[in-house]
Amino acid sequence: MPMNEPRIVSFLPAATEMVFALGLGDNLAGVSHECDFPPEARSRPVVVRPALRFEKMSPGEIDAAVSGRLAGGQSLYEVDESLLRRLAPDLILTQNLCQVCAPSGNELAVALQRLAHRPAIVWMSPHSLEDIFGNIRDLAGASGRREQAAALIAACRRRLEAIETKTRNIPSRPRVFCMEWADPVYCAGHWAPEMVELAGGADKLARKGRDSVRVAWDEVVKYAPEILILSPCGFHLGEAMKQVPLLKTLPFWTELPAVRNGKTFCVDANSHLARPGPRVVEGTELLAGLIHPEVFERSGPADAFQPFS
Repeated sequence: MPMNEPRIVSFLPAATEMVFALGLGDNLAGVSHECDFPPEARSRPVVVRPALRFEKMSPGEIDAAVSGRLAGGQSLYEVDESLLRRLAPDLILTQNLCQVCAPSGNELAVALQRLAHRPAIVWMSPHSLEDIFGNIRDLAGASGRREQAAALIAACRRRLEAIETKTRNIPSRPRVFCMEWADPVYCAGHWAPEMVELAGGADKLARKGRDSVRVAWDEVVKYAPEILILSPCGFHLGEAMKQVPLLKTLPFWTELPAVRNGKTFCVDANSHLARPGPRVVEGTELLAGLIHPEVFERSGPADAFQPFS
């Protein structure tokens, strides 16, 4: 690690991706259990782990367990305070946007009080694509990588502008429903609706710039989406596909235009939609290919999405 550059601990997968994108990988001393991209991130000590074990829970059980713990004022994460003290970070990256996504609040405050050296903190709480770029600039400002951040953001903007140039005059914007959870059903929020718009679709059930929320299934049936994208927050494709059978039990499922026309897709949300990091650009390109295959070639790795019926 170069002299005068901060020793970083990231509590947030998106922040970890930004660290590497700015060439700060050697500065990264610790990560969360979810920091899995790029692959080098997996070699770092894990400072943050979940307080609950979700592996054997159904989507409905996960939702109930999370809701119950939050209602009781309990955190969903545990910070390894002993390891954090040994790592002695100069800079901690975390968020206060979503209590389900990463540590924030009391558990972080307690851990910080027990550190001999008080690190700087960069809070990342984006609601839009522009906010994500702002987070990159914030990290760059705290680590002396402003030029690298400017180049990264410029490259991201060029790719997004290339998509928008093609979709701006498309005569038809199909009704899209991005589903962030299957049991209960959640709509998309924050930056995801913006990505759908850039990709040439319209998600009228989404909450642009706001939290995702539960949506009554009869609202979805009434909306009659022409394209349905299942993108469970926190899941890669393999785990996300396990929610597909739940959808097929819903009333009037086979009557949805998206189902009748073979326009139902499961997407690796962790890699392409849910994490507010540089790969939202790849996610927007992926969505463009799914929404308008007549205009865009479907891009991204082979395990980015999977059609289902």
